[in-house]
Amino acid sequence: MAVRALIAGLGNPGPRYATTRHNFGFLAVDALIERARELGGAPKAALTGRKDLEAATISLPVLPGGAFAQFVCVKPLTFMNVSGRAVRAVMDFYDLTPADVLVIHDELDLPLGRMRAKRGGGNAGHNGLKSLTQDLGSPDFARLRLGIGRPEPGRDVAGYVLEPFRGEEMAVVRKVVPAAVDLVLTYFEDGLDVAMRKAGGFDATA
Repeated sequence: MAVRALIAGLGNPGPRYATTRHNFGFLAVDALIERARELGGAPKAALTGRKDLEAATISLPVLPGGAFAQFVCVKPLTFMNVSGRAVRAVMDFYDLTPADVLVIHDELDLPLGRMRAKRGGGNAGHNGLKSLTQDLGSPDFARLRLGIGRPEPGRDVAGYVLEPFRGEEMAVVRKVVPAAVDLVLTYFEDGLDVAMRKAGGFDATA
């Protein structure tokens, strides 16, 4: 069965970065794979590292309702600033286009607990998105933006995104991640417009 969509979570590889703000996309992809296990369609689903693609990937089988049909999930094994290299390699391997790609990433311009979905747009200083736009040759991929909020004035942004979520923040993250999985399924089942409305109405702190 041909893969027709690519879901890329952005983050940095390795345990040092596992629960940092910049790895929100990785957390969402991990939860998406776990959802596949729970639904019974992929009980042994696990990401497999591919040195040739510089990414960890998994193709998920058809599940009841078809939500997971023909997906490939990707976590780049490159670091964030060159994420596009890995996503481009996987995209080419499966003969996909930027229009077939959904990227899940952390977003400074949204408070923690909120998310937004859209297609295309700028990079807003996000080096992972900048790399993707350059390597995919287009900004016209879909994005699921998971808010992390901005640091207090005067704090270094680069250091802030590489810090682990604090304890009270993790309580919110645990609500956002399953909601992000729901949004991914909504996007593929009902389209971007429906996903955008649902994402815009979500608030894990309400």
